[in-house]
Formats: sequence, structure tokens, C-alpha cells
Amino acid sequence: MNNIMNNATETKIKPGNEPASTGAKAAVLLLGIIMIATTLRSPITAVGPLIETIRSDTGMSHTLAGLLTTFPLLAFAVISPLAPKLSRKWGMERTLFLGVFAVTAGVLLRFIPSLTALFAGTILLGVGIALSNVLLPSLIKRDFPLRTGIMTGIYSVSMNIFAAVASGISVPVASHLHSGWRGSLVVWGILSAAALLVWLPQLRYHHQAAQVKVSGKSGVWGSKLAWQVTVVMGLQSFVFYSVVAWLPEILTERGMNASTAGWMLSLLQLFSVPVTFIVPVLAAKFKNQRLLVFLTFLCFMIGFTFLLTGVEALVPAAVIPIGMATGSAFGLATMFFVLRTHNSQQAAELSGMAQSIGYLLAAVGPLLFGFVHDLTGSWTAAIVLLVAVGIVYMLAGWGAGSNRYIGEK
Repeated sequence: MNNIMNNATETKIKPGNEPASTGAKAAVLLLGIIMIATTLRSPITAVGPLIETIRSDTGMSHTLAGLLTTFPLLAFAVISPLAPKLSRKWGMERTLFLGVFAVTAGVLLRFIPSLTALFAGTILLGVGIALSNVLLPSLIKRDFPLRTGIMTGIYSVSMNIFAAVASGISVPVASHLHSGWRGSLVVWGILSAAALLVWLPQLRYHHQAAQVKVSGKSGVWGSKLAWQVTVVMGLQSFVFYSVVAWLPEILTERGMNASTAGWMLSLLQLFSVPVTFIVPVLAAKFKNQRLLVFLTFLCFMIGFTFLLTGVEALVPAAVIPIGMATGSAFGLATMFFVLRTHNSQQAAELSGMAQSIGYLLAAVGPLLFGFVHDLTGSWTAAIVLLVAVGIVYMLAGWGAGSNRYIGEK
């Protein structure tokens, strides 16, 4: 077994700037993590229920509209490998602040009545979310090493609650605002601006990760285990963002009104909330996570089967297990960054790799979903595609869930 040298230093901290691990400073840090987490999905999930309105207003095709969900994922893919490098140069706290600032600017940019501004803002907020996506798990491993499961659960729950709220209220808010769907999308700038203010106290600290000495082959890019984690991350994102982008329109084409369809997407995400807390806690306690991977796969298959029936009365029976599966899959993917690595810097490297390649794979989802619909005139083939993706997820998850570390044979 190739082990990390225990005498290696993980971070360099300016003298006098050591953060407290307990008490008021820890509480402020926890609040900051929660607030950043609320900005990680809400600006994206707010788009799905409004996609038909946006298409009608702008004249976009299904495929082009799919780019509104695809562009953030492409930004994730490009920026994720850079996040650990930026963190080493500027410090984790400052890099996270930069990420939330980019989200705020991107959300505000989408309010400008221009297709260019709409897509530019979408890309910019994707850049900001990518930085936070990569660094939050590493921050949790560094500052809460004995509570990684609970802390991962807390931040995942915060993210999913606001993702669900964004899906549920985007149509009602748009109908009550003079600015329509643009006003509904810009509302989420208030949340990210609040996160900026809450994170300000963390700028007093300037943690810079040092290079950790390792023995043997421990680089994430050369690790089979790291690639299994990457596939898990990519496929769970492929499913989630495809569903977020197109579920409301699938349901409206089958006769459901737009508001109810939006609430069905919200219901899906609400049922993911308790799972995103429970699964990371369980994952931290289990010797391996293969049972959790299998149960996640089972929920996916049940939900997709009910969705394929096309029966409106069975929609809740479809979205509830899909919601539980997406919550579990995300919680597991995030915990793998912690459980399969030796230290916070390696966790950041694995997170950057998995989210770069993973989100590049995920970016295909919404675009391919819209393309398959345009090609076949039906959603059935696209849902069958998700079934196939679920099977591959199970195979990769079986390896990622094994009790091993990056760098071990």
C-alpha cells in the first residue's frame, strides 16, 4: 500500500490567521458554506420550468434552448481543473469569494434583454459555480475532518432545498413580474449577493495548499479509481441536468399545465433533500458504499419506468424515486472526493478532475435530450437513454464504492 507521508504539511497559513475549529468562527464558517451551497443549483434549476416560455419569447429551437443548461456544465468542465491551482495561488477563501461574485454577475447579466447577454451570463455563472463545486468538499475535509459526512450532508441539503424552491417558484414569479422570465431568473442574484456578504469574514484567512509528498503512483489522472469516481460524477450529473432541463416540457406536452409541471420538478428535488443528508452520513460510516450505489440505481430504474408509461397520475410515482436517486447519487459522488483521498489537496485534485471530465460528459445530457426529441418527435427514446446511463452508473459506482484510496494498488 502506498501511503501519504504523515509529516507532510497540507496548508500554509499566515501567522495569526489560524481559524478556530470550534465556537463562533466555526459557526460563521458553517453559515458561509450553507450560503454558498444555496447558489450552486438554483440559478440553473430556475431555467427548466421557464424553458418553453423562453423558447416562445426568443424563437429558439429545443436544441438551442438546451444550451441554457449545457453551457454551465461546459463551464464546469473547463474551470474545474483550474480551481485547485487558483486555490493554491490565492487561497481557498478568496477563490470561493471570486466564485460567488461570478455567479452574482452572471445572474444579473441574464436580465439584459439580449440573447448574447442571456448566454454570456449563463456561462459566467457556470464559471463561478464550478469554483465552489470543486473547493467546498476540499474545504470541508480540511476544516471539519471528523465531521465530513454531516457537513457534506448539510451543504448538499442547502443546495437541493434552494434548487427545489427555484424550480417551484420560477413560473409563478415570472407571471407576477412585469419583467417576466428575465425577472424570475434575476431574483437569484439576491441570494448570491447575500452569500458574498456572509463569506466576507473568511477573507481574513489565506490558506495556501502546499505540495504534499507522496510515495508511489498517487496522481489522480493516472488512477483507475479516480476515473471510476469521475464517471459516477458525470453520469449522475448527466441524469440530473437532463431531467431539470426537460421534465417540465415532457409533462406539459403530455397535457399538464406549466405551473404544475414546475412543481413536479420541485417535488423531485424536495425528495432529494433528506437523502442528500442521510446518504453522506451513512457513506462515512460504511466500510464501502456499494449497497448505497445499488439502492440509488434501483430508485433510478423505478422512476424511469413510471415516467415511460406516460400516465399523468403516475408522475409523482416517477419523480419521487428519481429525486431520491439524484440526491443519493450526488451525495455519494461528493463523498467519494473525501473518502477516496488522503488529504484536502488530493481531494481538491480529484474533485477538479471528476467535475471537469464528469461535467463535460454531463453537458451532453440536456443537448442530447433535446436533439433526440427533435429527431424522433417523442420523449420515449430520450428516457430510454437515461435507463442506459443508469446501468453504466451502477457499473462505475461499484468500483468507486470500494474501500480504497487514490494511489493504492
